[in-house]
Amino acid sequence: MLTIYRRHRKECAHRSEGRKYRRCRCPIWVDGFLGGKEIRKSLNTADWQKAQDFLREWEAKESEPKATRDEPMSIQAAGEKFLTDAESRKLNESTIYKYRLLFKQITDFALRRGLRYLAALDLPMLDEFRAEWKDGPRSGLKKLERLRAFFRFCERRKWVNDNPTLGLKGPKIQNRPTMPFTHADMLKVFAAFEKYGRRAGLRNAQRLKAFVLVLRYSGMRIGDAVRCDVGRITGNKLFLYTQKTGVPVHSILPDFVLWELDAAPKSSEGHFFWTGKSKLHSAIGKWQRRLQALFRLAEVEGGHAHRFRDTFAVELLLAGVPLERVSVLLGHQSVRITERHYSPWVRARQEQLEQDLKRVWEQDPMALMATKGTPRVHGKTHRPN
Repeated sequence: MLTIYRRHRKECAHRSEGRKYRRCRCPIWVDGFLGGKEIRKSLNTADWQKAQDFLREWEAKESEPKATRDEPMSIQAAGEKFLTDAESRKLNESTIYKYRLLFKQITDFALRRGLRYLAALDLPMLDEFRAEWKDGPRSGLKKLERLRAFFRFCERRKWVNDNPTLGLKGPKIQNRPTMPFTHADMLKVFAAFEKYGRRAGLRNAQRLKAFVLVLRYSGMRIGDAVRCDVGRITGNKLFLYTQKTGVPVHSILPDFVLWELDAAPKSSEGHFFWTGKSKLHSAIGKWQRRLQALFRLAEVEGGHAHRFRDTFAVELLLAGVPLERVSVLLGHQSVRITERHYSPWVRARQEQLEQDLKRVWEQDPMALMATKGTPRVHGKTHRPN
C-alpha cells in the first residue's frame, strides 16, 4: 500500500501541522510497497490532488492482469485511442471524419490480410495498403499525411518501435494554377439564381445567393462558411479567427451582402447555413451539390466553392492590397503559403502597376515638355550630355 505525505521544508510555517497537512506548497512524497517493491521518493508536485491521481494510476496499472499488459497493441485499439485523442484536442469535425474513413480502410485491409496487431503494419505491408488507394495525387498525399500522424502518435506511446510511414514517398504533385472566377463568370452565376429559383423555390434560391456572396466577399472556405454562426457578424464586420497573438481578424462585408444575408431564410436560429444538429461534413456536401447545380445552370465550367476564395484573394491583390495583408485575411500560417498559391497574380499586379505608371508619365507636363524640347536624330531621341 502506498501513502503520500507532505515533506515540509525547514522554513515552512506549517511544519508543526504534521505530514498530512495539505495547504502549504512543500513537496509531496510517496512511501510504501507496490508490486512487492518498496517505494519512497518525491512525486515532484506540491498539489495534493495530483499526487492522489498518481497513486490511483499506479495502483490501477498494477492491478491489471499481467497478460493484458504484455499483449501487443491491436490495430483496432490504437485507432480508437487516436480518434479519442483527436476529439479531446477539439479538431474540426471534418478532420475527424477523414480520420474515421482512413481507419475504416485500415480495418478492412487488416481483416482481409488476417492482421490483428499494430506491429504487423510494417513498411512492406503499408506499401500493399497504399497500392489499393484510388485517390488522385493530391488526395493521396493528404491521406499519407494522416497515416503518418497516426503512426507518430503510436510511436510516441511506444506501441511501435519506429514510424514505418517515413519510408513511404509522397506522390508527385503538379501545382495547378489558381483560377479565380472572371467578372463574366460571376455575372453568369448571378443570372442563374432566377433559373435556380424556378427549380428549387424562391427561398432556397435566396439562401444560395447569400451563401455565394459570403464565399465571394469573405474569402472563407466552404466549411467555415457553412458553420458561420449569427454572432460572428457585428455591424458590417465578420469575425474570421483569432491570431496566435490574441488579435481578432475581421473581414468587412459590403452592404449589399449584408442585405442579402439578412433577407435570406436562416437554417436555424443560431446559424445562417447549418441546422447545427447534422454532421458538418453532411451539411457541406449538401451545399456543394447546390453549388454544382448552380454552376450547371450558369454554364460555368470547372466551378467549385474554393474558386470564390481564390477570386476574393486575387481581386485584393490586383487592387494593390499587400500580400501579407491578404495572407492574414485568408488565415494562412505563413506568407509563403499565400505567395505559393497566388504568385502569378502578384506578378500580374506588378505588370498592372507598370502600365499605370507609363500612362501617368505620358501625361505628365514635365515629361511632355522634355519630349518636345529633345531633338531627334535619325528617328531616335538624342539626349545631350
